[in-house]
Amino acid sequence: MKGILFDLDGVIYNAEVPIPGAAETVAWASSEGIPHLFLTNTTSRPRTTLVDKLARFGIDTTTDHIWTPAAAASQWIADQTPTPTALFVPDAVHDEFGGLTLTPPGAESGAGYVVIGDLGEAWDFPTLNRAFRLLHNNPDAQLIALGMTRYWRSPTGVSLDVAPFVQALAHAADREPVVLGKPARAFFHAAAAMLGLAPEDLLMVGDDVRADVGGVQQAGLRGALVRTGKFRPADLEGEVKPDLVIDSVADLPDAFNLSA
Repeated sequence: MKGILFDLDGVIYNAEVPIPGAAETVAWASSEGIPHLFLTNTTSRPRTTLVDKLARFGIDTTTDHIWTPAAAASQWIADQTPTPTALFVPDAVHDEFGGLTLTPPGAESGAGYVVIGDLGEAWDFPTLNRAFRLLHNNPDAQLIALGMTRYWRSPTGVSLDVAPFVQALAHAADREPVVLGKPARAFFHAAAAMLGLAPEDLLMVGDDVRADVGGVQQAGLRGALVRTGKFRPADLEGEVKPDLVIDSVADLPDAFNLSA
């Protein structure tokens, strides 16, 4: 293995609590000259906020070293036919889509792309129904999923993430979503390209056996599963077989050679 992709929530921290030893592991990767990126399906905050959060936990990085579905979606849409984009993401994440033409607030038609991220408790029936109407009113509109994470471990317990809302809209609008985030192959390959490495030279460290480990394995990378975050013992009994299982990211330096 020549490079590492670190998931954030559940690997580097749990919500607002850092994982013990995470900062030391990132420092180890830097000191050893191991190329690495932070790869996260977080769509509730922009990369600038993630940089500040990591800094509070003793990890210095920049937005160029954080790859998110919002960044991937903005880049992907910019390369397509220019039509208005409807965003269903927190207001703070709108900055990631700078340069795109957005639909007016409350619009129910006129969108060529309908982007679904994590709105959390801001989701309600009128909001979800407006996303449906935007898709229904334009048969050519593309449903863009910022990842397909099913749930995450919030400070109050497990909470729905993006995938359930995307699946509801895909079913209602009879539209296949374009997934720009984990577990999409293109998302992982873009990260590899950013590091200048082949996919098979990368190890992804995550807490989601499906999106993190299963996703990267299907994309030709290797996956390490940590026993933190959303990990459950049953994760080790399913069809996805991690290339490496460690108690936490703090154990990665000692186990790294075993993943080769």
